[in-house]
Amino acid sequence: MAKVPELQTRRLVLRPLSLDDAPQIQRLFPRWEVVRYLNAVVPWPYPEDGALTYIRDAALPAMAQGREWLWTLRLKDRPGEIIGVIGLKDSEEDQRGFWLAPQWQGKGLMREAADAATDYWFKVLGRPVMRVFKAVGNEGSRRISVRQGMRFVGIVERDYVSGRLATEVWEITRQEWLGRQR
Repeated sequence: MAKVPELQTRRLVLRPLSLDDAPQIQRLFPRWEVVRYLNAVVPWPYPEDGALTYIRDAALPAMAQGREWLWTLRLKDRPGEIIGVIGLKDSEEDQRGFWLAPQWQGKGLMREAADAATDYWFKVLGRPVMRVFKAVGNEGSRRISVRQGMRFVGIVERDYVSGRLATEVWEITRQEWLGRQR
């Protein structure tokens, strides 16, 4: 299995997730405005060793097995500081997920990261389609899907940290994504 590479955007460095990232993630992540629209597998209240346990026991093994590709997001001018995480998952359903610390939201940073991850999904991994799920109330995430040219394909119910919610399903094909790049 190939190692997860570092990616870069105009303003960001996407560095592969590592065990050393646990302390910073533990400080940033356990906030309601960050976790409320995440999958209900995230424990809430978030345990004191939540980041360490997740990275060590779930994320790194999935990355080593080539089932997931996870990156921390860092500003190029502050590469030692994590501001969020984005990941891809080898799954039939929800194939990309992310979170960003509240003070960095609304600045277009996650759109940059999502574009880089989506490029990786299609150009490096060669996947035919990307499908993402988002709680109906998650407007920031929805805007990223719209701006990426994804199309809305339906509504399902899913469990989130905040409870069971109506969930939009969005997708884009490899051909559509590459066509937008021209």
